Amino acid sequence: MSAPRVAVVGAGLAGLAAGMSLRRNGVKVELFERTRLLGGKATSFSVDGVEVDNGQHVVLGCCTEFLSFVDEAGMRSRLRMQDRFEVTMLQAGRRPARLSAASLPAPLHLAPSFMRYPLLSLRDKVAVARALRRAAREPQPPGNMAAWLSRTGQSLACRRAFWDPFLVPALNAPLEQVAARDGVFVIRTAFLSGRDSARIGWTTVPLARVAESAAARCDAVHLRSGVSALVLEDGAAVGVTTDGEEHRGFDAVVLALPPHRLAPLLAGCDAATVATAAAFTTQPIVDVHLWYDVPQALLGSAGFAALIDSPVQWVFEKAPGYLCCSLSAAADTVQLAESELARRCHASLAAVMPRLRAMTPHRVAVTRDADATFVPSPGLRRPGPRTALRNVVLAGTWTDTGWPATMESAVRSGRIAAATVIETLRRQPASAAETELAHAV
Repeated sequence: MSAPRVAVVGAGLAGLAAGMSLRRNGVKVELFERTRLLGGKATSFSVDGVEVDNGQHVVLGCCTEFLSFVDEAGMRSRLRMQDRFEVTMLQAGRRPARLSAASLPAPLHLAPSFMRYPLLSLRDKVAVARALRRAAREPQPPGNMAAWLSRTGQSLACRRAFWDPFLVPALNAPLEQVAARDGVFVIRTAFLSGRDSARIGWTTVPLARVAESAAARCDAVHLRSGVSALVLEDGAAVGVTTDGEEHRGFDAVVLALPPHRLAPLLAGCDAATVATAAAFTTQPIVDVHLWYDVPQALLGSAGFAALIDSPVQWVFEKAPGYLCCSLSAAADTVQLAESELARRCHASLAAVMPRLRAMTPHRVAVTRDADATFVPSPGLRRPGPRTALRNVVLAGTWTDTGWPATMESAVRSGRIAAATVIETLRRQPASAAETELAHAV
């Protein structure tokens, strides 16, 4: 009996995770990607001869499925993880402040450094502690996250010096637009679930290397080969048609695509999924890469810091003098010229890093993703993996993984999609390939 064949459409993390999971279960997998790059939102490309990521993606210790994915792709040695959670917080006119985890069980692990945290008054620290207790007791609060913070007595100082630096990048949206349940999920998962949950990690190689290693586990990878249509028969897909009008037969299809790309494939056969996908809105992310002529690291051994009261939420030092400024929820800045973005980011860095005040960057690059992630707005319904077609399933950060639009959500969605496909294939009496062979005989 021949192994079933599955087409995975989209080579982002969701598609790659689905492909590896299917392959691990004995399924033959062909991956279709309309661009020349693997990794989707987590990839790399060359800018003026330098390979840069299309965004500074980080992973937390609680992202267990993504960490497993990196292991399976054989790239764990290329992932740098903190031994414990520790973050430097930079604010103009103030000494650097630090938040770190102690050797205590969660949530007490944050208490010692938080009590010494100089950027909040004692009154504000008590308010933050009250909100953390509320989050532990109320996992599904109504309304938006900004309103929830207001209800729990969080001042503007609490927002600026604690909540916004962590929640806005995690959710990539203004907190007034985010469902409170999603914001509380971040708090509970990262800060309350375990001492190691908020540890921060990032890849030490361009993200494309991770994607390439994962794609190598599939049976075939077709780059610059989008899928323009599904070949349908009796309420199921029996193949795909590529942009080059080539027809290929498959036993199932995984659509690992953003919501706006589903309509051309599912229009006329799954109106409900198309309508659900149309309800999603997005927010951009901008990353500004600045290179300075300095021989030593500017951010010390940690390699990153959060900025307060700045358009730059986080800065990462990729190499001595190479700083990547991350601007989440960047609707107000995504259209700015490269020179203006560089000016603003340099000014923000110089305000908190005195060594840069007499310098100017000798190289600048900007990466923009206008539709980086979906906005987890109040009342938004995220679909599960199944569609109206019995052997066509969905994957992507926007599907119902329970996580915000992160690398963890992408991997979870791909693995859920793979499990759904395998369950579907087991219920089928014979694969399409076997049926076709029988007809030929």
